[in-house]
Amino acid sequence: MPDAASATATATVGDLVAAFLEECGVATAFGVISIHNMPILDAFARRNRIRFVPARGEAGALNMADAFARVTGGLGVGITSTGVAAGNAAGSLVEALTAGTPVLHLTGQVELSYLDRNRSYIHEAPRQPDMLKSVSKAFFRIWSAQEALGVLREAARTALTPPMGPVSVEIPIDVQAAQVAWPERIAAAPVPPQSPSPAGVEALAARVAAARRPLFWLGGGARGAAKAAGALADMGIGFVTSVNGRGAVREDHPMTLGAFNLSPPIEAFYDTCDLLVVVGSRLRGNETLKHALRLPKNRIQVDVDLAMEGRGYPVGMFVRGDAAEVLAGLAERLRGRLNIDPAFAADLAAARAKAVAALKDSLGANYAALAEIVRKRLPQGAPWVRDITLSNSTWGNRYTALSDPRQGVHSLGGAIGQGVPMAIGAALGRPDVKTVALVGDGGFALAAGEIVSAVQERANVVYVLMNDGGYGVIRNIQDAHYGGRRAYADLVTPDFAKLAASIGLAHRRAGSLAAFDEAMAAAIAAPGPSIVEVDMTALGPFAKPFAGPPVRAKT
Repeated sequence: MPDAASATATATVGDLVAAFLEECGVATAFGVISIHNMPILDAFARRNRIRFVPARGEAGALNMADAFARVTGGLGVGITSTGVAAGNAAGSLVEALTAGTPVLHLTGQVELSYLDRNRSYIHEAPRQPDMLKSVSKAFFRIWSAQEALGVLREAARTALTPPMGPVSVEIPIDVQAAQVAWPERIAAAPVPPQSPSPAGVEALAARVAAARRPLFWLGGGARGAAKAAGALADMGIGFVTSVNGRGAVREDHPMTLGAFNLSPPIEAFYDTCDLLVVVGSRLRGNETLKHALRLPKNRIQVDVDLAMEGRGYPVGMFVRGDAAEVLAGLAERLRGRLNIDPAFAADLAAARAKAVAALKDSLGANYAALAEIVRKRLPQGAPWVRDITLSNSTWGNRYTALSDPRQGVHSLGGAIGQGVPMAIGAALGRPDVKTVALVGDGGFALAAGEIVSAVQERANVVYVLMNDGGYGVIRNIQDAHYGGRRAYADLVTPDFAKLAASIGLAHRRAGSLAAFDEAMAAAIAAPGPSIVEVDMTALGPFAKPFAGPPVRAKT
């Protein structure tokens, strides 16, 4: 297990993988141990410098790695076996790809002598590279011990280069176990800068300076630009974010609409803005009424990816470059040059107030009060993890104020069950503060195995479990669009108190607002994982049923 350069020192490729990850600053990795990844995990155990978190399934492991990367800003690492195990991770890789999360997925593979021969060797999956290429930003296979370090460097660099995303690396089991000369230097490859042209930033500054009511839309690609975005907001420029860009401007700032980005009062406010600068956002369909939302016609786009120009809406100008550098350069150039409409700030605040009021009206008194309790109880800067559930779609994605772009973690791809393992990854990434996760009973049941992982790892998380005894949003969609014909949405719901007791997990049940407030206070104050289960039947229905993402009514 050499650590220093030596002309004669050798070690296994598994040791080299572990040492490389250490050099990348990786202190925690997630996965499931198997015969086809054991040389790597044996090296983890012997070196004892990386905490390995054993998940109950590969899907959960990659969700954990994804969330860990989102809250820390570093590289997430997930380790799986080959074949079915790599297939189990595919959905979670899709989520990381959708969210633009830098995740390194290391998967085993059968021995080189059996590889790609379709001889039904155990754990073999024909065309596994094709599968992983389809759900990853990039795919690499390590064919020999000698090339291992170079491939690993390029894989990590690719994952961390904006637009970021998950990268899968196959390492055959005999390559993992092979001896390799210890390299003189083990270091990550630098991520190349993606600096904008000064002329592009100057042209952008001129357009913003000429506007009287400029608004910026920040997406997930702008999460690293919080400092510069805050400076621009302080100058009187308006902001709105996608759900993935939440916290890029702290959501209690008077010049932000937060993620209230598509309600009618906000759309009416857009009509009064004379410039929209879209930074690091795809303007996703579910946040733009399938691209029918009225946005200011004078539009500029900022992105590192040239292929994104005009993808969602046509734009009159495109600036390529890292969001943080573009906005920092903009803030420098705009000092003393802005001529903001004196009524702009008040109009923005009024639009947001109307959007918040409309949201509360749609929830009804009980759920509006419950959302306010969560908003009040969420610790400052704590990760706020959400699964796909009625409560998240209605209020969790927008109402609870975030002050930092690393706080928000949610199932961006729209799949249920991912919030449970994501909360574990977030909690281990931020052990200093209580993570709060909003989940539904259906998603919780789907990922219930990973609750055992939360207990085993003593993840500092409270799950707010909204229990309506089935797929509530599916019922609402069937009521709204299928003549009230309900099918397949009523589920056998576990007794979550008994489930929690069987694994030593603290559980509190709330059937009233007072009980919920008390349970939340106790759960946040206590160390380790717990569940606060909300009896939605006792609280009653939402005032306005949520039946899927809003769409523009046809005329």
